[in-house]
Amino acid sequence: MKVSTRFLEIIGAWMLAIIWVLPLLYALWTAFHPGEFATRFSLTAPLTLENFRNAWAAAPFARYFLNTTILVTLILVAQFIVCTPAAFAFARMEFAGRNVVFAIMLMQLMIMPDVLLVGNYRSMAKLGLVDTILAIALPYLGSAFGIFLLRQTFLTVPQQLDDAARLEGCTLLGRLWRVYVPLARPTYIAYGLVSVSYHWNNFLWPLVITNSVNTRPLTVGLSIFASTDQGIDWSIITAATLMTSAPLLVAFLLFQRQFVQSFMRAGIR
Repeated sequence: MKVSTRFLEIIGAWMLAIIWVLPLLYALWTAFHPGEFATRFSLTAPLTLENFRNAWAAAPFARYFLNTTILVTLILVAQFIVCTPAAFAFARMEFAGRNVVFAIMLMQLMIMPDVLLVGNYRSMAKLGLVDTILAIALPYLGSAFGIFLLRQTFLTVPQQLDDAARLEGCTLLGRLWRVYVPLARPTYIAYGLVSVSYHWNNFLWPLVITNSVNTRPLTVGLSIFASTDQGIDWSIITAATLMTSAPLLVAFLLFQRQFVQSFMRAGIR
């Protein structure tokens, strides 16, 4: 019985893996082959990089890459600055109503960002920030998930290390910077990957708040590039898609071990 169950689990895992990888394989095939081979498979089909050159020349992808890089960097740095002291306070400091405040903070995880689109747009309009990169970033500069994840990691730091740093004369910020932050490095890497991935792929809010090439991120630019008004050439579209997603794939492959280990150490049950 156990053998048959194990066999079914393996078969199911392989089927899910194949279903997941098929679109990526199709994108790789069409991106590196001429357009006439987009819908037919041939081992003798010639390889080409022309699709990538055409995609790069057909839209201002350099500007889109710059906008997206500035956006995800701004959000990530701000989230680290905001989430680190907040997580430390929830993990190691005693103050009135700490559990209540922490529960209210966690309630943010149950609110879909799409629900806040109208309110966020009104706020950005009043601030005069519509069609700016800062307007895309502002609603995400704080993260309940980031605070929760770092809090769980800080709770695993032995209290003896904190006490030893205190005896050495470290201030509150000194203990945070010299004891807690270095030990939470895998969690920072994993959360950084999650944050960058989410905001690199975020589409709806940037679509609503941006109007020009100077502020559009890759997702919005790619959707306009792939619209029917531009004509549909799957080879060029998939080449553009691979260009925009390649940095995330490379980052995940480089840091996949830290990504998995951080969640194992975070104490999430």
